[in-house]
Parts: sequence; structure tokens; C-alpha cells
Amino acid sequence: MKTAALKVLVVDDEETMRQVLEMRLQSWGFQVCLAADGAQGSRCAEQEHPDLVISDVVMPELSGLDLLRGLKKGDPSRPVILITAQGSVDMAVEAMKQGAQDFLTKPLDYAKLRAVLEATQREIAQRRESRKLESRLEAAPGFGPFVGTSRRMREVYELLESLATSDTSAIITGESGTGKELAAATIHERSRRASGPFIAVNAAAIPATLMESEIFGHEKGAFTGAMNVRAGCFEMAHGGTLFLDEIAEMPLELQPKLLRVLEGGRVRRLGGRQEFAFDARVLAATNRDPREAVRSGALREDLYYRLNVFTVPLPALRERQADIPLLAHHFLREFAAKHRSAAESLRPEVLERLQTYPWPGNVRELRNVMERAVILAKGEWVEMSHLPPYILHPPKHQEPKVVQPGRTAAESEKELILKTLEQTGNNKAETARRLGLDVKTIRNKLKSYGLS
Repeated sequence: MKTAALKVLVVDDEETMRQVLEMRLQSWGFQVCLAADGAQGSRCAEQEHPDLVISDVVMPELSGLDLLRGLKKGDPSRPVILITAQGSVDMAVEAMKQGAQDFLTKPLDYAKLRAVLEATQREIAQRRESRKLESRLEAAPGFGPFVGTSRRMREVYELLESLATSDTSAIITGESGTGKELAAATIHERSRRASGPFIAVNAAAIPATLMESEIFGHEKGAFTGAMNVRAGCFEMAHGGTLFLDEIAEMPLELQPKLLRVLEGGRVRRLGGRQEFAFDARVLAATNRDPREAVRSGALREDLYYRLNVFTVPLPALRERQADIPLLAHHFLREFAAKHRSAAESLRPEVLERLQTYPWPGNVRELRNVMERAVILAKGEWVEMSHLPPYILHPPKHQEPKVVQPGRTAAESEKELILKTLEQTGNNKAETARRLGLDVKTIRNKLKSYGLS
């Protein structure tokens, strides 16, 4: 095994034991430094900075347990293996409570010692990789709140930077969970409008009957239930930025009214006579291809061209796998602090699994998975067992066989929609995007099937 880079400090008051351990460790490829008692071992640790320590327990002046406590104060992550000829269950329990890596009894089983050292070496290597990720996060995590240094994301950062220096409209595209609202907020926060409000409206989340009131506002008595005057989003966004999310899901009858407001820079509340001038930058987003939405009739062409001065395409997480370790470590830090967890690092096999999973929910899904893992982790490592079952054992992808002889078109359509919903984790917006439909259609279809 390749262990030449690791330095081991051996602390034992028996000279013969020190010599035997020195020969064994050197034959296994370790560098070795020796100390004859606990006090000398403490000084050697400060001067030599060993990667790990093997110490006897019963020694004059400073015992192995006392040395362990001192070493853990100086470097909590440095592994310490205790050995003794006078071991007991109570002593072993106390050693592990104080942070010992392992507790071995004399005469030493050298095969077991070597196995312990190999496992410790792997852990040290994993810690070093974790520190590299930590350093990358500190040095250049990404752009604003975005984390990632892949080529695809660097292209996104350049676009966001350019948009922040202008005041033009833009459409942000990308699958659900890729960070479209985060991109819009970043543009706002870096623009001259940063001191103004950032108002976000999700067209797919507001019932069609309330959408017009939400966008334009209403006067008291404008309709049944309008008990008070309410300012619309354009008024609320005055001096700042209005973000229209899922613009392709906006009711078609409302789109020409929106276009007229955008063109004129003036808005009138429902039931009102007076027009209000507003000064708001408008950013829009959709999880569908906007040109396909225009072709399918879900988005008016004139509204599309009014908004689409710039397009910011956000890549799916599976298209920037190189960013997954950085993102996972970022979320690990965030949730360890939030939940007061001791979790510090991810096992290599965990990172490997995260990088091979397709992430249909993108960064939002990864964030949720990491929060769950941190809550479950009782120690400093996120283990495979802390990942959800569907990540550990993803179902093999099978294309739904929806065209079968003897089946009606309606039956085939229903199975296609339900299978696609299953593949997307019941994400209606993503299902609509994959099938080239709008969210309203998906909702209506599910309602007709007697499903919510």
C-alpha cells in the first residue's frame, strides 16, 4: 500500500516496543518518529506534526489518556491509536469516549494493527480530499449565491454579470430546481436597482381567476370579495425588479394585457380608472423551451419577443456533474450549522453515488438530500446509509410502453402522463416540460383521472 506520505509518532516507555514498532511501520512504508514518554510525545507532536499517533497508555508523568486529551485539543482530527498490556473494558470505553481511533492490547496482533492503520490511512486521505473541497469553496465557490466552477456555469455567470450592468428584459430557462429565481435575484442584487424591491410571481402557482388581480392589483369592490384596495405586482416592484416565473403557464387571455403594460410602462388596477406609471425591470422564466411554447400556442409570440432580449439557459445538474462535490460540501456546511450537526465530510462512495445519480429535481433535490443526510449523520461522516433509498437503489429507466394494440388513445395518454409523473417524482412542471404540455393541462388531466 502507498503509505510513504504518512508520518507516525510512536510513544512508549518500553524501548524494545518502540524498536519493534519502528521496524514494522517502516517495512509497511510509513515514516516513523519515536518518543519515550507522554511528555516527550507531546513535544514531538508539536514539532513533527505526525499524521497519526500510536501511544502506550500506562507511562510515567503523562499517561496515554492524558496525551490523547492534549493531542485532541491541538488537532481534533488527528487519529490516535492506544495500546496497553493492562487493558480493561472500562479503559477501552474511556479511550473511545476521549476520541481514540482504536484501542489495542499487548501483545499486539500486528495483522490487526496493520488493518487498523490501512483504514486510518483511508480516512486521512478522505479528510484531505474534504479539505481540498473546503479550500475550493473558500477560494472560488462560484458567483454570488451560485456554487460551481464548471464551464457551463462559468458561461452562466458571464451572462448574469452582463445582465446586471444593463436594465434590459430577459428570459431565464431551465428545468425545475436549476435556480431560475436565484438567477433573477442575483441579477437584481448586482444591478443599480439593488436597493429597490424584488417581487417574484409564479404564474403556475396562482389560480387563473386570481392572476389578473395579482399582476395588476384591484380597487375596492372591483369583484366579489375585493374588500380593500390592493396594489399589483408592477406597483410593488416600482424602482426594483419584477420576476415572472413560469411565464408560459400564464393564461393566454391575460398575456396581451401584460404586453400592453410592458410596452406602455403604465398599469391600471382592476375596477380602476386611473393609470399608474411604474419603473420596474421585468425578468421572466420558464422550465419549457420558450420557442416551443410559442409554437404550441402556450406563449404569445409578441410577448416572447418583448421579454426575450436576452436568454439565460441554466444547465441541469446532470449536465454539470463536476460541480456536485462542491455543491454537496456547500450544503453539508449549511445544514451542519443549521442543525448543529458534527457532520464534516462525505465518504468517497457517497460522492460517487451523488455524481452518478441523474437528479431529475436538480440542485433543489440535491439540497434536500443533503439536509436529510446531515440530520441522520451522528458522527462526522455522511455515510451511504444516510442517503434516501431511491438514491441508493435507483429504478432502472424504462421507456413507458404506451402504444399497445387494442388500447384507446386516451388510455395511452393517461399511462404516458402517469409514467412521466412517476419518473419526475410527481413534479407536474417537469412532467409538462418533458411532454411538451402546459401545467394547466396536466392538472386538468389528473383531475379527470380522479387524482390530485
